[in-house]
Amino acid sequence: MNMRRIYRKVAKKHGVSATEVKRDMQAAIEHAYNRPSRSEREKMVQESVERENSVPTVKELIAFAARELREKEK
Repeated sequence: MNMRRIYRKVAKKHGVSATEVKRDMQAAIEHAYNRPSRSEREKMVQESVERENSVPTVKELIAFAARELREKEK
């Protein structure tokens, strides 16, 4: 399933626009990465996410989560 379809599906379920879904998901990721009270475990997991910048995009984080889930299924 592509990202655009995911945003639309979530948006429809919650009665908002796909743009709002993407914006809110990115804001949540940024909050998680920038809050000062992160535990060492959170920092370790966050550092393992492949990304181009200091905070991953929604697409980068979902790709990471999907890879992790596939690995756990093996």
